[in-house]
Amino acid sequence: MNKICKLATIGLLVPIVCCCATVLLAEDPHTTRELVCGPFIGHVEATRVRVWARFANPGIYQLSVAGNSRRVQATACAAHDLCVVWDLEGLRPDQKYSYAIRSETGAVLAGGADYYFRTAKQHDADMDLRLFFGSCALEDEGTAAVWQQAARQRVDVTVLLGDTPYIDSVDLDIQRRRYAQFASVAQMEKLFRSTPWYGTWDDHDFGLGDGDGRLVGKQRSRQAFMEYHANPSYGEDDRGIYTSFRRGPVEVFLLDTRYFAATESSPFVLHHASLLGRAQWDWLRAGLKRSTAPVKVLACGMIWNAATRPNKLDQWGTYAHEREALFRFIGEQQVDGVVLVGGDIHRSRVLRHDTKAWAGYDIYELISSPLHGNVIASANAPHPRLLKDMGTPHAFMLLEVEQRDGNVTQLQARFLDAAGRQHYRISLLD
Repeated sequence: MNKICKLATIGLLVPIVCCCATVLLAEDPHTTRELVCGPFIGHVEATRVRVWARFANPGIYQLSVAGNSRRVQATACAAHDLCVVWDLEGLRPDQKYSYAIRSETGAVLAGGADYYFRTAKQHDADMDLRLFFGSCALEDEGTAAVWQQAARQRVDVTVLLGDTPYIDSVDLDIQRRRYAQFASVAQMEKLFRSTPWYGTWDDHDFGLGDGDGRLVGKQRSRQAFMEYHANPSYGEDDRGIYTSFRRGPVEVFLLDTRYFAATESSPFVLHHASLLGRAQWDWLRAGLKRSTAPVKVLACGMIWNAATRPNKLDQWGTYAHEREALFRFIGEQQVDGVVLVGGDIHRSRVLRHDTKAWAGYDIYELISSPLHGNVIASANAPHPRLLKDMGTPHAFMLLEVEQRDGNVTQLQARFLDAAGRQHYRISLLD
């Protein structure tokens, strides 16, 4: 398995073939063969950062940051597939930091002008924020062009909504191999070495197309996900992968709509199955109640409505009783600024749900898919609240937020493709 990752660093252009698509991976002159995947910037706050990487050999590796005296060590071992995460604290808000990675001998394995991150501003500071959302990616040239376009758009945060990558197995070796292949795409490596990224899973990276929580072996999928992501957290009590993060006026709740689905009764309606499970529901409701962010994004792999290709039941419409309970909770607790985000269906869409009677306001749903080029025509299903449907390959969404004097003065979604063409724009401020 290590050989697959090493292909990115041997100084030649080498093809990796996956899902009938080929992308060329090239060596970065500022890394060595000992560092085979990454580094990627993970969760970032005003005073701390998480950095992920994968190595060729076991050992102790060091992360150092210019302008900060602390040097953090992490151990790569076979038990975690030679993946490491460094947690560095004591940083200053809204500062650009260059970083370097060294081996036990002191040899520099990664460093240079492209290896940097910027800590977050204080939540109430003036800012223009740009968050990237996308789903369904391959290791092909079309998806690689999306990563390049995201860099040109100067996104502040990237959020991957699942099927990133396609795995379709709960075998731990296969899970790890596919994540390693995905993490070796040169264009993605270049983007994530300086741009924070977060992720959740959908069915194919969970382990089975249209799979739910009854999937045998899902704990192995969770292990591989944790090894290859530097999210702020991964569910609770060794179950699930849900998490949240705040960036300025936006708090993103990354939901897990696979691990618990159909494994227990809904806490809202007797004799109905739950999608999120009681523990995740308790976590989400508590998080929404205490959140002070003006914008609250609820993001997951699947879509929040039932309008998609025939016989596809892994969507929130199948669990409409839980979606309605969420809307009622939003209204009862006066939770403002909620936006729904999903992926999965190989089309990008915008809906405005008629939720005033429950939530007190209409709630937008934004669907961003696919990052690769495989659009599904039959997913263009009618819905009475559909505002826009786009069968656009290599598509992604930017959620753009402007905050001035503690107030959100602009909130818009823009749907673009790998060439930077804008296919739709909508303001989410009434």
